[in-house]
Amino acid sequence: MAKRDFYEVLGVARGASADEIKKAYRKKAKELHPDRNKDDADAEARFKEVNEAYDVLKDAEKKAAYDRFGHAAFEGGMGGGGPRGGYAGQGDFASAFSDVFEDLFGDFMGGRGGPGGPRSRASRGSDLRYNLRISLEEAFKGVQKTITVPGSSACTACNGTGAEGGAEPVTCPTCSGMGKVRAQNGFFTVERACPTCGGVGQVVKNPCRSCQGTGRIEKDRQLAVNIPAGVETGTRIRLAGEGEAGLRGGPTGDLYIFIEVREHAIFQRDGQTLFCRVPVSMASAALGGEVEVPTIDGGKSRVKIPSGSQSGRQMRLRGKGMPALRGTGVGDMVIELAVETPVNLTARQKELLQEFERIEADNSPESSSFFKKVKSFWDGMKG
Repeated sequence: MAKRDFYEVLGVARGASADEIKKAYRKKAKELHPDRNKDDADAEARFKEVNEAYDVLKDAEKKAAYDRFGHAAFEGGMGGGGPRGGYAGQGDFASAFSDVFEDLFGDFMGGRGGPGGPRSRASRGSDLRYNLRISLEEAFKGVQKTITVPGSSACTACNGTGAEGGAEPVTCPTCSGMGKVRAQNGFFTVERACPTCGGVGQVVKNPCRSCQGTGRIEKDRQLAVNIPAGVETGTRIRLAGEGEAGLRGGPTGDLYIFIEVREHAIFQRDGQTLFCRVPVSMASAALGGEVEVPTIDGGKSRVKIPSGSQSGRQMRLRGKGMPALRGTGVGDMVIELAVETPVNLTARQKELLQEFERIEADNSPESSSFFKKVKSFWDGMKG
Protein backbone atom coordinates (compact mmCIF):
# COMPACT_ATOMS: atom_id res chain seq x y z
CA MET A 1 0.00 0.00 0.00
CA ALA A 2 1.43 3.41 -1.01
CA LYS A 3 2.33 5.83 1.73
CA ARG A 4 0.01 8.77 2.24
CA ASP A 5 1.33 12.27 1.80
CA PHE A 6 2.78 13.42 5.13
CA TYR A 7 1.01 16.80 4.93
CA GLU A 8 -2.26 14.96 4.39
CA VAL A 9 -1.53 12.70 7.36
CA LEU A 10 -1.14 15.71 9.66
CA GLY A 11 -3.92 17.66 7.97
CA VAL A 12 -1.85 20.74 7.09
CA ALA A 13 -1.06 22.58 3.88
CA ARG A 14 2.34 22.25 2.21
CA GLY A 15 3.26 25.82 3.15
CA ALA A 16 2.46 25.25 6.84
CA SER A 17 4.87 26.76 9.37
CA ALA A 18 6.76 24.76 11.99
CA ASP A 19 4.32 25.92 14.68
CA GLU A 20 1.32 24.89 12.58
CA ILE A 21 2.87 21.46 11.97
CA LYS A 22 3.59 20.98 15.66
CA LYS A 23 0.07 22.09 16.63
CA ALA A 24 -1.48 19.70 14.11
CA TYR A 25 0.70 16.85 15.39
CA ARG A 26 -0.31 17.46 19.00
CA LYS A 27 -3.95 17.29 18.03
CA LYS A 28 -3.53 14.12 15.94
CA ALA A 29 -1.33 12.37 18.50
CA LYS A 30 -3.84 13.04 21.26
CA GLU A 31 -6.74 11.95 19.09
CA LEU A 32 -5.15 8.71 17.83
CA HIS A 33 -3.20 7.58 20.89
CA PRO A 34 -3.74 3.80 21.36
CA ASP A 35 -4.47 4.21 25.06
CA ARG A 36 -7.52 6.26 24.10
CA ASN A 37 -8.58 3.92 21.28
CA LYS A 38 -8.28 0.45 22.78
CA ASP A 39 -11.25 -0.83 20.79
CA ASP A 40 -9.85 0.42 17.47
CA ALA A 41 -7.43 -2.09 15.92
CA ASP A 42 -6.14 0.48 13.41
CA ALA A 43 -5.43 3.21 15.96
CA GLU A 44 -1.84 2.16 16.63
CA ALA A 45 -0.97 2.03 12.92
CA ARG A 46 -2.45 5.47 12.32
CA PHE A 47 -0.70 6.81 15.40
CA LYS A 48 2.64 5.51 14.07
CA GLU A 49 1.87 7.06 10.69
CA VAL A 50 1.30 10.44 12.34
CA ASN A 51 4.59 10.19 14.26
CA GLU A 52 6.43 9.15 11.09
CA ALA A 53 5.08 12.21 9.28
CA TYR A 54 5.93 14.55 12.10
CA ASP A 55 9.45 13.18 12.49
CA VAL A 56 10.15 14.23 8.89
CA LEU A 57 8.27 17.53 8.73
CA LYS A 58 9.57 18.87 12.06
CA ASP A 59 13.16 18.72 10.73
CA ALA A 60 14.01 21.54 8.30
CA GLU A 61 16.44 19.45 6.26
CA LYS A 62 14.20 16.39 6.06
CA LYS A 63 11.23 18.59 5.23
CA ALA A 64 13.13 20.29 2.39
CA ALA A 65 14.12 16.90 0.95
CA TYR A 66 10.57 15.60 1.29
CA ASP A 67 9.10 18.70 -0.38
CA ARG A 68 11.45 18.14 -3.34
CA PHE A 69 11.50 14.36 -3.75
CA GLY A 70 8.55 13.10 -1.67
CA HIS A 71 8.90 9.67 -0.05
CA ALA A 72 11.69 8.85 -2.50
CA ALA A 73 13.94 11.22 -0.58
CA PHE A 74 14.37 8.56 2.09
CA GLU A 75 14.52 5.48 -0.13
CA GLY A 76 17.38 4.00 -2.13
CA GLY A 77 20.01 6.16 -0.45
CA MET A 78 18.81 9.53 -1.85
CA GLY A 79 18.33 10.94 1.58
CA GLY A 80 21.29 9.20 3.12
CA GLY A 81 21.28 6.46 5.68
CA GLY A 82 22.57 8.50 8.61
CA PRO A 83 20.58 9.83 11.55
CA ARG A 84 19.50 12.90 9.59
CA GLY A 85 18.66 11.01 6.38
CA GLY A 86 16.19 8.45 7.68
CA TYR A 87 12.94 8.92 9.56
CA ALA A 88 11.25 7.23 12.50
CA GLY A 89 9.64 4.48 10.46
CA GLN A 90 7.13 1.92 11.64
CA GLY A 91 7.14 1.52 15.39
CA ASP A 92 10.05 3.93 16.14
CA PHE A 93 8.26 7.14 17.09
CA ALA A 94 9.30 7.63 20.73
CA SER A 95 11.75 10.37 19.79
CA ALA A 96 9.19 12.39 17.85
CA PHE A 97 6.59 12.13 20.57
CA SER A 98 9.18 12.94 23.25
CA ASP A 99 9.92 16.27 21.55
CA VAL A 100 6.32 17.38 21.82
CA PHE A 101 5.98 15.97 25.33
CA GLU A 102 9.06 17.94 26.39
CA ASP A 103 7.70 21.05 24.74
CA LEU A 104 4.39 20.72 26.54
CA PHE A 105 5.70 19.78 29.97
CA GLY A 106 9.32 20.96 29.86
CA ASP A 107 8.76 23.91 32.17
CA PHE A 108 7.14 21.67 34.75
CA MET A 109 9.85 19.01 34.54
CA GLY A 110 12.72 21.47 34.53
CA GLY A 111 12.87 22.89 31.01
CA ARG A 112 14.92 22.06 27.97
CA GLY A 113 18.61 21.70 28.52
CA GLY A 114 21.31 23.62 26.79
CA PRO A 115 24.96 22.70 26.59
CA GLY A 116 25.32 23.01 30.33
CA GLY A 117 22.15 21.26 31.40
CA PRO A 118 18.53 22.36 31.95
CA ARG A 119 19.28 24.60 34.88
CA SER A 120 22.02 26.93 35.81
CA ARG A 121 24.55 25.09 37.94
CA ALA A 122 24.85 28.19 40.09
CA SER A 123 21.47 29.78 40.83
CA ARG A 124 20.91 33.48 41.51
CA GLY A 125 20.08 34.56 45.02
CA SER A 126 16.64 35.89 45.92
CA ASP A 127 15.79 39.58 45.97
CA LEU A 128 15.11 41.03 49.42
CA ARG A 129 12.72 43.73 50.58
CA TYR A 130 13.32 46.14 53.47
CA ASN A 131 10.68 48.58 54.76
CA LEU A 132 12.27 51.79 56.04
CA ARG A 133 10.36 54.48 57.96
CA ILE A 134 11.75 58.01 58.04
CA SER A 135 10.53 61.40 59.26
CA LEU A 136 9.26 64.18 57.02
CA GLU A 137 12.32 66.25 57.95
CA GLU A 138 14.59 63.43 56.76
CA ALA A 139 12.61 63.18 53.52
CA PHE A 140 13.09 66.94 53.07
CA LYS A 141 16.86 66.97 53.58
CA GLY A 142 17.85 63.47 52.56
CA VAL A 143 19.59 61.22 55.04
CA GLN A 144 21.99 58.31 55.37
CA LYS A 145 20.59 55.38 57.32
CA THR A 146 22.37 52.30 58.63
CA ILE A 147 20.12 49.27 58.35
CA THR A 148 20.52 45.64 59.41
CA VAL A 149 19.54 43.21 56.67
CA PRO A 150 18.88 39.58 57.61
CA GLY A 151 19.78 37.12 54.89
CA SER A 152 22.59 35.00 53.54
CA SER A 153 26.08 35.77 52.31
CA ALA A 154 28.59 33.81 50.27
CA CYS A 155 30.47 31.32 52.41
CA THR A 156 34.03 32.54 52.90
CA ALA A 157 35.35 29.09 53.79
CA CYS A 158 34.62 27.67 50.31
CA ASN A 159 34.38 30.94 48.33
CA GLY A 160 30.75 30.15 47.60
CA THR A 161 31.40 26.88 45.72
CA GLY A 162 29.91 24.64 48.42
CA ALA A 163 32.95 22.32 48.28
CA GLU A 164 35.52 21.97 51.04
CA GLY A 165 38.55 24.14 50.35
CA GLY A 166 36.84 25.95 47.47
CA ALA A 167 37.10 23.01 45.06
CA GLU A 168 34.89 23.13 41.99
CA PRO A 169 31.80 20.85 41.85
CA VAL A 170 32.04 17.89 39.47
CA THR A 171 29.62 16.72 36.79
CA CYS A 172 26.84 14.54 38.17
CA PRO A 173 27.53 10.91 37.16
CA THR A 174 23.83 10.02 37.07
CA CYS A 175 22.64 12.61 34.54
CA SER A 176 26.01 13.51 32.98
CA GLY A 177 25.43 17.15 33.84
CA MET A 178 21.98 17.42 32.24
CA GLY A 179 20.18 17.79 35.55
CA LYS A 180 17.38 15.45 34.46
CA VAL A 181 16.84 11.79 33.71
CA ARG A 182 14.43 10.11 31.29
CA ALA A 183 12.32 7.03 31.73
CA GLN A 184 10.38 5.23 28.98
CA ASN A 185 6.77 4.46 29.84
CA GLY A 186 4.99 2.89 26.90
CA PHE A 187 4.66 5.52 24.21
CA PHE A 188 5.76 8.27 26.60
CA THR A 189 9.24 9.44 27.56
CA VAL A 190 8.98 11.00 31.00
CA GLU A 191 11.58 13.41 32.32
CA ARG A 192 12.20 14.25 35.95
CA ALA A 193 14.84 16.05 37.94
CA CYS A 194 17.95 14.00 38.59
CA PRO A 195 17.64 12.46 42.08
CA THR A 196 21.40 12.62 42.63
CA CYS A 197 22.05 16.33 41.97
CA GLY A 198 18.52 17.66 42.40
CA GLY A 199 18.48 19.04 38.86
CA VAL A 200 21.64 21.15 39.22
CA GLY A 201 23.81 18.95 36.99
CA GLN A 202 26.74 19.00 39.39
CA VAL A 203 27.55 17.42 42.72
CA VAL A 204 29.93 18.35 45.49
CA LYS A 205 32.17 15.47 46.53
CA ASN A 206 33.30 16.98 49.82
CA PRO A 207 30.67 19.47 51.06
CA CYS A 208 31.95 22.50 52.93
CA ARG A 209 31.48 22.03 56.65
CA SER A 210 30.64 25.69 57.19
CA CYS A 211 27.74 25.90 54.73
CA GLN A 212 26.91 22.17 54.28
CA GLY A 213 27.53 22.43 50.55
CA THR A 214 25.14 25.30 49.75
CA GLY A 215 27.85 27.90 49.23
CA ARG A 216 26.18 30.44 51.51
CA ILE A 217 25.62 31.05 55.21
CA GLU A 218 22.94 32.90 57.17
CA LYS A 219 24.35 36.21 58.29
CA ASP A 220 22.95 39.63 59.18
CA ARG A 221 24.61 42.55 57.41
CA GLN A 222 24.73 46.25 58.15
CA LEU A 223 24.41 48.57 55.18
CA ALA A 224 24.67 52.35 54.90
CA VAL A 225 21.83 53.55 52.67
CA ASN A 226 21.66 57.04 51.19
CA ILE A 227 18.07 58.30 51.07
CA PRO A 228 17.79 61.19 48.58
CA ALA A 229 15.85 64.35 49.38
CA GLY A 230 12.27 64.38 48.12
CA VAL A 231 11.35 60.74 48.72
CA GLU A 232 7.80 59.97 49.74
CA THR A 233 5.82 56.98 50.89
CA GLY A 234 6.02 54.28 48.23
CA THR A 235 9.40 55.33 46.84
CA ARG A 236 11.50 52.25 46.02
CA ILE A 237 15.29 52.24 46.12
CA ARG A 238 17.17 49.34 44.49
CA LEU A 239 20.58 48.28 45.75
CA ALA A 240 22.04 45.93 43.14
CA GLY A 241 23.89 42.90 44.50
CA GLU A 242 22.83 43.47 48.12
CA GLY A 243 20.20 40.73 48.26
CA GLU A 244 20.55 37.08 49.15
CA ALA A 245 23.74 35.29 48.10
CA GLY A 246 23.48 32.91 45.15
CA LEU A 247 23.57 29.15 45.53
CA ARG A 248 26.96 27.57 44.85
CA GLY A 249 28.62 30.76 43.71
CA GLY A 250 25.67 32.12 41.75
CA PRO A 251 25.09 35.88 41.42
CA THR A 252 23.67 37.78 44.37
CA GLY A 253 20.12 39.08 44.31
CA ASP A 254 19.11 42.71 44.80
CA LEU A 255 17.83 44.59 47.83
CA TYR A 256 14.74 46.78 47.44
CA ILE A 257 14.14 49.43 50.08
CA PHE A 258 10.55 50.70 50.31
CA ILE A 259 10.21 54.09 51.95
CA GLU A 260 7.43 55.08 54.35
CA VAL A 261 7.34 58.70 55.54
CA ARG A 262 5.77 59.08 58.97
CA GLU A 263 2.90 61.50 59.54
CA HIS A 264 3.98 64.91 60.85
CA ALA A 265 2.50 66.75 63.81
CA ILE A 266 2.38 70.10 61.97
CA PHE A 267 2.60 69.56 58.23
CA GLN A 268 0.53 67.49 55.81
CA ARG A 269 2.07 66.56 52.48
CA ASP A 270 0.69 66.20 48.98
CA GLY A 271 3.55 65.55 46.58
CA GLN A 272 5.82 68.59 46.74
CA THR A 273 3.21 70.77 48.46
CA LEU A 274 3.04 71.11 52.25
CA PHE A 275 -0.09 72.22 54.11
CA CYS A 276 -0.08 73.88 57.51
CA ARG A 277 -3.29 74.72 59.41
CA VAL A 278 -2.71 77.83 61.55
CA PRO A 279 -5.19 78.90 64.25
CA VAL A 280 -5.80 82.67 64.60
CA SER A 281 -7.86 84.61 67.06
CA MET A 282 -11.19 86.10 66.18
CA ALA A 283 -9.79 89.58 66.72
CA SER A 284 -6.77 88.98 64.44
CA ALA A 285 -8.99 87.57 61.75
CA ALA A 286 -11.34 90.55 61.99
CA LEU A 287 -8.76 93.33 62.36
CA GLY A 288 -5.88 91.77 60.43
CA GLY A 289 -2.38 91.22 61.68
CA GLU A 290 0.58 88.90 61.41
CA VAL A 291 1.27 85.34 62.46
CA GLU A 292 4.57 83.45 62.66
CA VAL A 293 4.52 80.00 61.08
CA PRO A 294 7.18 77.23 61.05
CA THR A 295 8.78 75.91 57.88
CA ILE A 296 9.99 72.36 57.18
CA ASP A 297 13.64 73.47 57.06
CA GLY A 298 13.39 74.50 60.74
CA GLY A 299 12.98 78.21 60.05
CA LYS A 300 10.14 80.69 60.54
CA SER A 301 8.06 82.85 58.23
CA ARG A 302 5.80 85.79 59.09
CA VAL A 303 2.49 85.79 57.29
CA LYS A 304 0.17 88.80 57.04
CA ILE A 305 -3.47 88.12 57.86
CA PRO A 306 -5.82 90.33 55.85
CA SER A 307 -8.61 91.93 57.87
CA GLY A 308 -11.92 90.11 57.63
CA SER A 309 -10.29 86.70 57.02
CA GLN A 310 -12.55 83.70 57.43
CA SER A 311 -11.74 80.11 58.45
CA GLY A 312 -10.38 78.14 55.52
CA ARG A 313 -8.67 81.07 53.84
CA GLN A 314 -5.42 79.93 52.23
CA MET A 315 -2.14 81.73 51.60
CA ARG A 316 0.80 80.34 49.68
CA LEU A 317 4.47 80.57 50.61
CA ARG A 318 6.53 79.99 47.47
CA GLY A 319 9.47 77.59 47.68
CA LYS A 320 8.73 76.44 51.23
CA GLY A 321 7.52 72.95 50.32
CA MET A 322 9.30 69.67 49.50
CA PRO A 323 12.11 69.29 46.96
CA ALA A 324 11.60 67.27 43.80
CA LEU A 325 13.03 63.75 43.92
CA ARG A 326 16.10 63.59 41.65
CA GLY A 327 15.06 66.80 39.99
CA THR A 328 15.09 70.56 40.32
CA GLY A 329 12.67 72.88 42.01
CA VAL A 330 10.93 73.03 45.37
CA GLY A 331 7.21 72.98 46.08
CA ASP A 332 5.17 75.52 48.05
CA MET A 333 3.67 75.60 51.53
CA VAL A 334 0.00 76.48 51.84
CA ILE A 335 -1.16 78.18 55.04
CA GLU A 336 -4.82 77.60 55.94
CA LEU A 337 -6.36 79.86 58.57
CA ALA A 338 -8.59 78.45 61.29
CA VAL A 339 -10.44 81.25 63.10
CA GLU A 340 -10.99 80.32 66.75
CA THR A 341 -14.04 81.23 68.80
CA PRO A 342 -12.87 82.43 72.25
CA VAL A 343 -13.71 80.28 75.25
CA ASN A 344 -13.64 80.79 79.04
CA LEU A 345 -14.66 84.46 78.69
CA THR A 346 -14.35 86.85 81.62
CA ALA A 347 -17.29 89.03 82.65
CA ARG A 348 -15.71 92.03 80.96
CA GLN A 349 -15.15 90.13 77.72
CA LYS A 350 -18.73 88.98 77.69
CA GLU A 351 -19.88 92.54 78.29
CA LEU A 352 -17.82 93.82 75.36
CA LEU A 353 -19.10 91.10 73.04
CA GLN A 354 -22.67 91.81 74.01
CA GLU A 355 -22.11 95.48 73.30
CA PHE A 356 -20.57 94.57 69.92
CA GLU A 357 -23.59 92.42 69.16
CA ARG A 358 -25.96 95.34 69.90
CA ILE A 359 -24.14 97.80 67.70
CA GLU A 360 -23.23 95.30 64.99
CA ALA A 361 -23.88 96.65 61.53
CA ASP A 362 -23.93 94.69 58.32
CA ASN A 363 -20.39 93.36 58.77
CA SER A 364 -21.14 89.65 58.66
CA PRO A 365 -21.71 89.24 54.91
CA GLU A 366 -21.75 85.43 54.86
CA SER A 367 -24.27 85.28 57.68
CA SER A 368 -26.50 87.91 56.05
CA SER A 369 -26.38 86.14 52.70
CA PHE A 370 -27.23 82.79 54.26
CA PHE A 371 -30.27 84.02 56.19
CA LYS A 372 -31.56 85.91 53.15
CA LYS A 373 -31.54 82.61 51.31
CA VAL A 374 -33.29 80.91 54.23
CA LYS A 375 -36.03 83.59 54.28
CA SER A 376 -36.52 83.24 50.53
CA PHE A 377 -36.79 79.46 50.94
CA TRP A 378 -39.45 79.74 53.67
CA ASP A 379 -41.42 82.32 51.68
CA GLY A 380 -41.37 79.99 48.70
CA MET A 381 -42.68 77.13 50.83
CA LYS A 382 -45.54 79.26 52.12
CA GLY A 383 -46.45 80.31 48.58
